[in-house]
Amino acid sequence: MNELDQLYQQVILDHAKRRIGSPLVDPAAGELHGESHQHNPICGDQIRVRVAVGENDHFTAMSWEGDGCSISMASASVLSEMLPELTKDEFLDKLEVFREMMRSRGAMVPDEEVLEDAAAFVGVSKFPARVKCAMLAWVAAEAAMLGASA
Repeated sequence: MNELDQLYQQVILDHAKRRIGSPLVDPAAGELHGESHQHNPICGDQIRVRVAVGENDHFTAMSWEGDGCSISMASASVLSEMLPELTKDEFLDKLEVFREMMRSRGAMVPDEEVLEDAAAFVGVSKFPARVKCAMLAWVAAEAAMLGASA
């Protein structure tokens, strides 16, 4: 394992332990928010994501609760750290890059400027059975965003 792979592995393990954004937080009264529960029947991972959206379509928060492997929990933590800095459109752009990386089977060199800590999941893309684990929180956040209401 090369140094970059070791660094990426450490990022995943750290986020799996710290779980930024967990536990689930109730939305403030009148706050525009959405929630989605996603389940990976292949491995049993599950997550409930709640997003809050403020003015100009900027996310103000993401919180979550879940149970699953370190990959799915770390992915939720990474996304929770990134999301409050983004607009809906910026999130959708990052989501598309993340999906492309997950479909690359390790062939894509991730742009750390775009994906930040989510670039650490490039090694996961080599294992098709684990891709859904890494995608779970992202899919939940997208569904929560699309269903957001006051």
